[in-house]
Amino acid sequence: MKIEHVAIWVKDLEVMKEFYETYFNGKANSKYHNQVKGFESYFLAFESGARLEIMRKSGINQAAASEMIGWAHIAISLGSKEAVNEMTERLINDGYRHNNGPRLTGDGYYESVMEDPEGNLIELTV
Repeated sequence: MKIEHVAIWVKDLEVMKEFYETYFNGKANSKYHNQVKGFESYFLAFESGARLEIMRKSGINQAAASEMIGWAHIAISLGSKEAVNEMTERLINDGYRHNNGPRLTGDGYYESVMEDPEGNLIELTV
């Protein structure tokens, strides 16, 4: 068994697609658009085989992350401490919010936590 994909609601589909393509080499499919339901989405495929579905639908509201129960973050393995450090620096230099790290956590992960353009947490790991 494997997780086939994870999905996230977004406000700006095109900005989010560009972010995950630019920084994490995601490859997007053609946009799906259901005009009757006001729904649009892209699937972004990554080298590992993992996929992320980014979705937008009229009428979906965003709650503050601190007030929600549900998925907390996505972790993306970059393969080395150096790659984590480099991606952290690149994202900071490009104006994305840095939450913490790079650091070695108590459970042995080397990670840095950043936010995507809409404030969703991304753990950059080895």
